[in-house]
Amino acid sequence: MKIAYISTYPPRECGLATFNQNLVNALSLNPSYEASESFVVALNESESLDEHAYPQEVKFVIRQQNQQDYIEAADFINNSQIDTCIIEHEFGIYGGNSGVFLLSFINRLKKPFITVLHTVLKEPNFMQQTIIKEIAAKSSKIVVMSKKAVLFLTSIYQIPKTAIKLIEHGVPDLEPLMDNEVSRSELFKGRKVLFTFGLISRNKGLETVIKALPSIVQQHPEVLYVILGNTHPGVVRHNGEEYRDSLKTLAKDLGVEKNIAFVNKFVSEDELHQYLTACYLYITPYLNEAQITSGTLSYAVGAGAAVVSTPYWHAQELLADDRGRLFDFKNDKQLAEILKELLNDEQKHLKLKNNAYQYGLNLRWPQIGNVYLETLESALTDDRKPKRSIPPIIDVERMPALNLNHISLLTDDTGIIQHARFGIPNLKEGYCIDDNARALIMALMAYEQDKNQKAVKLMPVYLSFIQYMQCEDGNFRNFLSFNRNYLDEVGSEDSFGRTIWSLGYLISAAPNNSYREFGRELFSHSIMHFKDLKYLRGMANTIIGLAHYLSVHRGDELLIGEINRLANSLKEAYAKNKDGEWHWYEDILTYDNAILPLALLYHSEATGDVESYRIAMESIAFLNTFSFENGYLNPVGNAGWMKKHGKNPIYDQQAIETMAMVLLYAKTFEITKDDQYLSFMHTSYEWFLGNNSLHIPLYDFETNGCADGLQFNSVNRNQGAESTLAYFISHLAVLKAAESEYQTLSSPLVEQGKVS
Repeated sequence: MKIAYISTYPPRECGLATFNQNLVNALSLNPSYEASESFVVALNESESLDEHAYPQEVKFVIRQQNQQDYIEAADFINNSQIDTCIIEHEFGIYGGNSGVFLLSFINRLKKPFITVLHTVLKEPNFMQQTIIKEIAAKSSKIVVMSKKAVLFLTSIYQIPKTAIKLIEHGVPDLEPLMDNEVSRSELFKGRKVLFTFGLISRNKGLETVIKALPSIVQQHPEVLYVILGNTHPGVVRHNGEEYRDSLKTLAKDLGVEKNIAFVNKFVSEDELHQYLTACYLYITPYLNEAQITSGTLSYAVGAGAAVVSTPYWHAQELLADDRGRLFDFKNDKQLAEILKELLNDEQKHLKLKNNAYQYGLNLRWPQIGNVYLETLESALTDDRKPKRSIPPIIDVERMPALNLNHISLLTDDTGIIQHARFGIPNLKEGYCIDDNARALIMALMAYEQDKNQKAVKLMPVYLSFIQYMQCEDGNFRNFLSFNRNYLDEVGSEDSFGRTIWSLGYLISAAPNNSYREFGRELFSHSIMHFKDLKYLRGMANTIIGLAHYLSVHRGDELLIGEINRLANSLKEAYAKNKDGEWHWYEDILTYDNAILPLALLYHSEATGDVESYRIAMESIAFLNTFSFENGYLNPVGNAGWMKKHGKNPIYDQQAIETMAMVLLYAKTFEITKDDQYLSFMHTSYEWFLGNNSLHIPLYDFETNGCADGLQFNSVNRNQGAESTLAYFISHLAVLKAAESEYQTLSSPLVEQGKVS
């Protein structure tokens, strides 16, 4: 079997690197393992590829904060002879917010893989939980090292137990040496050594042991507390050796400075084993329970050390059945009593050592390596199973149920509130006609979909808002404060156009005549302003509204003239800016780009204009050339936009841009019946659900809102009206297209928790 390992790796000094090297060595003992074809993909903390002098088995290096490296690493593995992969996961090792860049790697990877979780958080934040769920969904198996981790994954992360494999932390396959150099050293000679090892930081609780020393030393002056290990690099960077110095000061203040020794170095496993077999008691005094796996504790048990520990999660399991003793967090008095008891009673001490040693025999790396190999073989077997027949392009059953609860939360008796902090409406920001026009469009689509009654109840709120914002001359204001004061004299052309779109759509699809007549009155009063539009997006939105209007008033010569005039402006802009392979309406792509070809498709449909159709299809083909790199939608980022003949800036990505792409491809499919546009539409929609450059969903399944945008290493967790409406308009457009694909749906698409 040929295996790729993705992890940190020696000479980088960290527990994960040591674990990974031990796993490589353990698997190499198996006859079926092909060491010459297997390799390691190592993680560097810095931007330098030469940060560490790696051994020859490291064939590729990922720089932690370089997202492109993750994609190239996946391609490197995909193009190799590797059969399967092992990914070691720990928060802080991978780049992006909470290590989100790892998702770029696993979604690019075409080989089956298992993931070893070294930390499972009891209270993960949104990003942490989402990342672990995505890893679990893509992994052939999730490996954890404790029963508590299994419980957390099933209860907190909703990962099925069948997807999880419990494999305890491996330990070195070493026996105590008769000639132990550490035992013979000047440091240990004639002393009963209490021992702790690992990277030093404040959460290790070393001061608890020092505080316990005075009463112990009073009875046993030969006791020496040895702390082995460097200070954690992150601690050194920010605080230097402040913590280590504070421990020395504490020992001096307590009069036990001669009973404590620091060995400030990173030791080999052989040397560490000598320390563990030479010490009298091993202590892990961590300060809280949130330690799901402790490699140091596993090593101590594997070496047959007598262990005393605070009751963090891993210690509770590993030291059960009299394999060690527990004391309460920060309780130096209780610790002192336990240590004195064991120092005074050699039988109890030896019993702990023997129980630990016997249990540790099952944890040795050769045995653990065999379990990993069996797990990998199972992953390969599952990967070879025949795949199910190709599903329809739109798999409706996998879409979230339509749930307008967050829309209702954002909507009061005035209108829909612009912004939210996380999922909570931000009343300070007030309202805008942009969002209320979108909300009206969404409500009309929901009504068309399944006569949604919640949407019907929301419609008059949005209509009333639009009427309140219309000026006496028929134009529209945009912004309104929470206390209903106007904040502008006249809105932008964009907001004007979106309002016309919503009113035109209302006239063509209203649930009753009252709403239709009300909408037509507002629409008619605004017509005089069509001729004043100067900007392409305002024109495009207005064209779409006019097309909806003309779908039910086909003989209105005045408005046919208006839509033709506006469409001609778009066509002239296209002719002016088209250049070689640049098939676009401007010399830059900015925001809401897909609205421009979408408007020409609507114009062509409303009037039969062949040139509008040709230009629309030509510019759609241009969008396709850069929008779907790596198999998912990459909408134009707003960090500098996409200049003529330039590259698409990936971030920040906005939901409104994705909505426009969904609507564009939905309309193109409706007109052409070409399945490729159905596929483009669905891929664009899946951007909301996690098929994006970070592989993180923007749609929140808990709140039923949508995050405001995708940033270079995270999502903007605010869930305002624009992004949430963009999601639901896209969702409803996909459902409408699905009806065309399926003709009749296999199950009714009704709103979850729908009220009458």
